[in-house]
Amino acid sequence: MSIHPDASVHPTAVVDPSAEIAAGVVLGPHAVIGAEVALGEGTTVGASACVEGPTTIGRDNRIFAHACIGFDPQDLKFHGERTALEVGDRNHFREFTTVHRGTAADAALTRIGSDNLFMAYKHIAHDCVVGDHTIFANAATLAGHVRVDDHAVIGAHASVHQHCRVGVYAYTGGYTVLTRDALPYVKTVGAKPAVYGINRIGLARKGFTDDELEALARAYRILVRSRLNTGNALATLRDELGDHPRVKPLIDFVESSTRGVVREQPRGGARGG
Repeated sequence: MSIHPDASVHPTAVVDPSAEIAAGVVLGPHAVIGAEVALGEGTTVGASACVEGPTTIGRDNRIFAHACIGFDPQDLKFHGERTALEVGDRNHFREFTTVHRGTAADAALTRIGSDNLFMAYKHIAHDCVVGDHTIFANAATLAGHVRVDDHAVIGAHASVHQHCRVGVYAYTGGYTVLTRDALPYVKTVGAKPAVYGINRIGLARKGFTDDELEALARAYRILVRSRLNTGNALATLRDELGDHPRVKPLIDFVESSTRGVVREQPRGGARGG
C-alpha cells in the first residue's frame, strides 16, 4: 500500500494494499478503494463511495457519496479479463454515479477526460470515451462503446445507444433517446429525436464569434434544410465551407458516422438554424 503522508484517510475507510494514494487525497467515512487503484493529488472520495481497479484517476477529482467508479462492466461477455478505467483531472462525479471499466471486445478501456460534470445517478458504461468539459445532467445514461466529444451536454434522463456518438459542442435535450449520432454544435431533442438548429446561445457563451455562428448556421441549413441527401449535402459543404475551422469537424463527423446522424426536423414548424 502506498498512502502519501499528506493524504487524509478516515479511520473507517478501506484501502487495498495495492492502491496508490497521492498527496492531498481525502477519503471519507466508509469509502472503499480497491486493488490497483491510483488516486491523483487532491482527489476526494466521499462517504461510502467505492473505486475499484484497475483504475487511474488524475488530480483534483471529486467523487461524491455512494458513487461507484471502476467496477466490472455489465456485459455478459465479460469473464474477469483485465480491463481498465482512466480518468483525467478536475471531474465531478456526483452521488450514485456509476462508471464501468472496458471489455476485451473493444479496447479494454473506458476513458474519461478532464473538467467534466456528472450529476447524480449517472451511468457511463463499458468502453465509453468521454472528452473534456462535458456536462451530464441527472440520470443520463450511456450504453457501451459510446463516444462523447468535448463540450457536449447530455440532458437529464437522456439515453444513448451502443456505438453512438455525440459530437463536439452538441446539446442533447432531456429524455432524448439517441439511436443514431447527435450532430456537433446542434440541439438534438426528443424520444424520437429531431434537430432544432445550432445551439446559438450555448455556443456564444463558449466564445464563438458572430462569424463562426453564421458559418455553422449556414452549414446546418445545407445539411438539414436543403432537402439534399447526405452525400450531396456533404459535397456542397466541402465546396462552400470545407476549409472553415468550425465547420470541418461537422463534415468529418458526418462522413465518419457508421450509425447515421439525426437530421429529422421537428413536426410543427420549429426549424431552427
